[in-house]
Amino acid sequence: MRFLGLDLGDKIIGVAVSDQLGITAQGVGIIRRAGLEHDLEKLSGYMKEYAADGFVIGYPKNMNGTIGERALLSGQFAALLQERFAGKEVILWDERLTTAAAQKVLIEADVRRRKRKTLVDKLAAVLILQGYLDNRGMKNSAYFTGKQ
Repeated sequence: MRFLGLDLGDKIIGVAVSDQLGITAQGVGIIRRAGLEHDLEKLSGYMKEYAADGFVIGYPKNMNGTIGERALLSGQFAALLQERFAGKEVILWDERLTTAAAQKVLIEADVRRRKRKTLVDKLAAVLILQGYLDNRGMKNSAYFTGKQ
């Protein structure tokens, strides 16, 4: 199964895609937000281009595990995706500190501040999607299922 990973921001949506086997995630772009219909049309284009089976959306819970305003907005956006893309899977994935981790990776890679601004959302989407894929892979492995 192939998924699109989304990092939802107020101004930008970072977009990543998994490979056909659902093992790795790579960044494919950003959507500059310009209204709900615009955003959904751009996502529709990514869905078609990559023949994706669903979405993994960053769900930024508070550090204590409670649901805050940003997580509520992610949940509302997920509901819109389920309505718009009926039959496609929509998964909310806990993404606490994903953007901070993306910033750290870019700083350690010595990426200039101006360039980091354009890459952080895409990299955050990759981290969200890769976290989901890794978790799913562990649950399906022989070690965790007891199958040998």
